[in-house]
Amino acid sequence: STDNREGGAVAARRMGEKLGGKGKVAIIGAKKGSVSTDEREIGFEATIKEKFPNIQIVQWLYGEANATKSLSVAEDILTSHPELNGIFASNESSTVGAVRAILQRNLPDKVLLVGFDATPDLVKNVKDGAIDSLVIQNPFKMGYEGVKTIVDKLNGKEPQKRIDTGVSLLTKENVETPEIQKLIK
Repeated sequence: STDNREGGAVAARRMGEKLGGKGKVAIIGAKKGSVSTDEREIGFEATIKEKFPNIQIVQWLYGEANATKSLSVAEDILTSHPELNGIFASNESSTVGAVRAILQRNLPDKVLLVGFDATPDLVKNVKDGAIDSLVIQNPFKMGYEGVKTIVDKLNGKEPQKRIDTGVSLLTKENVETPEIQKLIK
């Protein structure tokens, strides 16, 4: 599976670097208690605190794994924090809600959005500049390693306890590269 904590750390490093190590950010989480997205959010928070002490996480709300709820949450955050510099959205639905709120308020140049997961619409938003970047997983490798592990187990081999399938950062600059295209097609 994906090392989701590392995925959150990748997002935090991107956010921190793009903000020059200072500013105010918010997290739009998926759903409290969802292990994979909890790990992403914890990885983001820990990396911001450790590597970017001048970035303050001013709010952390949940979109309940629903794009419409995530839009409402993002609007609340933007209203409560007009000085906000960035948002980390920890899954597809929270990213969809956040980008909609940013676009409705015409804030793509003011609020940096780093999301998680890639759909054709989210990739288009990266190309258009509404989303800075997306942390993406490797679904092919997840499936491949899963099947390979089952075959190994059936053949009497002891499988590894955990196989990290990796994360990548999709940006406007690298979206057309073969490496990224392979992950999103």
